[in-house]
Amino acid sequence: MSPAAPAVPSAPPDPTAPAAARGSEPLILDFLAYLELERGLSRNTLEAYRTDLLQFDEFLDRRRLRLAKAGHGDLAAFLSELASTPPQKAPATLGRKVACLRSFYRHLRREGLIEHDPTAELRGPRKTQRLPRVLTREEVARLLREPRGSEPLALRDRALLEVMYACGLRVSEAIGLELTDLDLDERMLRARGKGSKERLVPVGRQAVTALRSYCRHGRPILLGAKAKSTLFLSRRGSPLTRQGLYQIVQAHARGAGLSERMSPHTLRHSFATHLLAGGCDLRSLQEMLGHADLATTQVYTHLSAERLKDAYFSAHPRASR
Repeated sequence: MSPAAPAVPSAPPDPTAPAAARGSEPLILDFLAYLELERGLSRNTLEAYRTDLLQFDEFLDRRRLRLAKAGHGDLAAFLSELASTPPQKAPATLGRKVACLRSFYRHLRREGLIEHDPTAELRGPRKTQRLPRVLTREEVARLLREPRGSEPLALRDRALLEVMYACGLRVSEAIGLELTDLDLDERMLRARGKGSKERLVPVGRQAVTALRSYCRHGRPILLGAKAKSTLFLSRRGSPLTRQGLYQIVQAHARGAGLSERMSPHTLRHSFATHLLAGGCDLRSLQEMLGHADLATTQVYTHLSAERLKDAYFSAHPRASR
């Protein structure tokens, strides 16, 4: 009998190999499917989590480790590297990555793929409360006057800005609106928020007027012979994209002299702050914004308090700071 051939030592893993080649892709895809089908997370959140996990997988590959074999020290080292290596990640970004990793390893633990959760003692960065930027009522009025004329794009832009401020919509909610989401006779709108959750939001009179004008005289021209149910369209008749909406807002913000303080989300912040200042209760505002947690809505109470203080100290003759 001839002697057995010596075993050939296996080659070390290729650091440049994609996740699929390292056996990580099935774990990641199964986790993302769970988030989408069972928890109903949005496409944007799913893509962010996918990016986070692939980044962590690449970090582990440099340590010759797999996702299912990572320990607490590996996770801490990963976050430390992100926080200290230029360009350093902001606390909010690090916090999202911690949330992603916690959710991922809890999923693996539930599925019986690991015995111990390495994120059990993981601590995220301490968040600093940063108040969102808002516009004054006068600045909002200036912005909403910017789309001038009766051309289809002007009618679209006026309706878009009016409805975003009137309803406090997120960007994804605004571009996702369909004609069937509007009930202009009842002055109500259906918004699809995070995780495909739907809510009804009242629509103000001026926004209703702008929407009627756009739907009658602007949208049909942009649509042409196409068959689309999406409300807001590009100049080519296709659904408006996030980038397209951002460019619209920035163009009119520049015209109003507000470009340095303005983003599409600024209209949502301004909507919330102005409602609270006008006497809206916090629970109603939470429902209109589509916040799952009241604590998220409460940031606007701090913002309203700061604005009240500024108004008081600038106006009262005996209240100098």
